[in-house]
Amino acid sequence: MRFPRLPDWVVYAAIVVAVLFAALGRDERADAPPPPPKGAEPLGEVVGPASPFDPSVVVDVPAKTGPAAGTAFSIGRAGVWLTARHVVDGCEKPVIVVGPGTGVAVTVRVDPKGEAALLFTEGGAAPLPLGLGEPLRRGQRAFHPGFPQGEPGEASSRLLGRETLVVRGHGARSEPVLVWAETGRTEGLQGTLGGLSGAPALDAQGRVLGVTIAESPRRGRIYTTAPEIVTRTLLESGRRADATDSGDPITPSNYFIVSDDLRRELQVAQVLCLDR
Repeated sequence: MRFPRLPDWVVYAAIVVAVLFAALGRDERADAPPPPPKGAEPLGEVVGPASPFDPSVVVDVPAKTGPAAGTAFSIGRAGVWLTARHVVDGCEKPVIVVGPGTGVAVTVRVDPKGEAALLFTEGGAAPLPLGLGEPLRRGQRAFHPGFPQGEPGEASSRLLGRETLVVRGHGARSEPVLVWAETGRTEGLQGTLGGLSGAPALDAQGRVLGVTIAESPRRGRIYTTAPEIVTRTLLESGRRADATDSGDPITPSNYFIVSDDLRRELQVAQVLCLDR
């Protein structure tokens, strides 16, 4: 049986098609990068270092205050914690609450130049990762898990910039701080955020940017230590925080869940001063 002879033009066309496929197969691909994740938010300019021209906020601190309660968070598995200075300054019997009616005694090291303090216990919880060297941008979010009004709760905020905290009275000093606009809080929480002092300010990757130290309810502002203050506190104490990876991603829709997890694992704990 003989097959019919194909026309020459069919043969030539098949050869051309084969050559084109071979040539295209060797072309270098130059695909565009994937689009940014949905929900990514544009941020403002980078916040620069502290300056003498930063606006000031003045706080009067009496020599003796009433019963103190605040928040602390773990930065070392061996039992190293950070909190706000005024929560434990002058306190003779500070404890970290580890359960209902149960507290662990702590040793305090106050930074004499800043609004941060280190606490030491026999053993501790998993540390939170530090992001003290990360660039700061206006408009970026922070999340503050802790114990406002002595109960589990949290707040969220956006970075406005820097100011200078001027403390008058007990422990008079001045230091740079970060100023945040409050954008959310625990549902049903009204009034002051007192008790949130000492809470970590966490970025969207769960890294610590500073220590929550004060609020201005009328202005809707939250103040935290500047990253360089915490870095100095650690250096002068001779202690290093444990090196850890980024924490759980945090968003405005899940920060209350992440906060509950941190409190449940005692990575964020309540601090009480029993002698006041």
